[in-house]
Amino acid sequence: MKLEEIFAGESKNLEFKESLPVKSSKYMKTIVAFANGQGGKLIIGVEDDTKKIVGIDKNEAFKIMDAIANAISDSCKPAIIPDIYMQTVNEATVIIVDIEAGRQRPYYLAAEGLQHGVYVRVAGTTRPADEAMVKELLFEGNNRFFDKTVCLGLQVSEADIEKLCFDMKQVALRNCRSDEERALVKDVTPKQLLSWGILTEYEGMLVPTNAYAILTGADILHCTFQCAVFKDNERVIFVDRREFMGAVQDIIEDAYQFVLRNIHLGAVIEGLYRQDVYEIPPAAIRELIINAAVHRSYLDNGNIQVAIFDNRLEITSPGKLPLGQTIEKMREGYSKVRNEALAMAFSYMHLIERWGTGMLRIAKMIREAGLGELEILGGETELRFNIYRKQATEQASKTEQASEEKAGQGAGQASETDTKAGQGAGQASEIDMKAGQGAGQALESEEIILVDFLAKNPRSNIREIAQNLVLSKSAVDRLIKKLKTKKIIERVGTSQKGYWKVLN
Repeated sequence: MKLEEIFAGESKNLEFKESLPVKSSKYMKTIVAFANGQGGKLIIGVEDDTKKIVGIDKNEAFKIMDAIANAISDSCKPAIIPDIYMQTVNEATVIIVDIEAGRQRPYYLAAEGLQHGVYVRVAGTTRPADEAMVKELLFEGNNRFFDKTVCLGLQVSEADIEKLCFDMKQVALRNCRSDEERALVKDVTPKQLLSWGILTEYEGMLVPTNAYAILTGADILHCTFQCAVFKDNERVIFVDRREFMGAVQDIIEDAYQFVLRNIHLGAVIEGLYRQDVYEIPPAAIRELIINAAVHRSYLDNGNIQVAIFDNRLEITSPGKLPLGQTIEKMREGYSKVRNEALAMAFSYMHLIERWGTGMLRIAKMIREAGLGELEILGGETELRFNIYRKQATEQASKTEQASEEKAGQGAGQASETDTKAGQGAGQASEIDMKAGQGAGQALESEEIILVDFLAKNPRSNIREIAQNLVLSKSAVDRLIKKLKTKKIIERVGTSQKGYWKVLN
């Protein structure tokens, strides 16, 4: 073991003990967690807090090693085979217990049983696995795919299956880049869905799998994108937020368009023509959203989250990394499929390609756009991708300069570039400007969102407003009352047949 690893501190695959605990249960949970994850090392003879190498008594070394081996053999199921050895570090002897990632998962403590004895590593700590994680480990241990198993409780007709076949072909045609590609798109048949694992046979009948439910947006299986714009760089104040539910191939497009609406759009001149250019390459955004959808864990009840901050775009996908995958391997272009049936469907619909080069391509696009490196975090319970926006370091000076120029103009006229930037994140919308001028009062972010929504949907009722803005009815009532008091909106007509009017 390298000295640098020790002084780097504990991580998801490294833990220290000053001495061997008297009760083996104090470190057996960590052994089990390593086997359920990417493997790891337990080092005996290093202080946890100070990282001081205190070592162990050489005369006791073999006795300690035997005690560890026996404890692992007696406490863990299925059997975990450790590699236990001594190593000299700074003239002190430490014992290293090396645990490989297990393939017969889930591993658990025999005394606690499968239901309560499964442990995993999260952010350098050992924690009990929840129900979704245990199921995920069971599928990995049996080399099965959750998306190819029968979707219990979902019944479909021949007409339903034909509609999915038709819809998938339409998506494939829309995603083709040329007439030549479109000419090569073949019809999808029930037999094809069967071969991909979107349908399966049960008692002589075709029945839907979980992949079918995901591709059709069936309520029986959770599939939601949560999208939001936040003020500044923390998840504190919402500027805008939406939830998209339905067929996964459709809500991918919804989430993609949400991002494009909320990032800056500039322009470059190429020859005689002006070309609009987004601050983040749209192709990279789309591929990351698709990647989150096809590789997430659908056993996890969490949602895919797309968050836009002043300094970054953040895309979070629920679920740990699949067995055999690491963040380092991802950076090198190694792809590990979690949902095989979905991957086949996405490939047919031209959403992904089969060679697993997507991550390398995304990283290259981001670098070439001058946005630095794609940041990949987590991997234990969720996976997060961060793209840092160029204006995080440059926009402050540009904004100050633009403000001075606007003040000098006297009329407050914005340039075309400023207007387009204003349509993105971090700038006041047109409706915000009008509302502020009409009342002479500043509006809160949720009030701005509501005014914008009512301007576009004047005949919406309270229930529809609450659903679209992801708010409670009482919250909507409160916001409407405040906006009426500020004379920003008024109700014209009755509650049943009237409409909302935004006052200029």
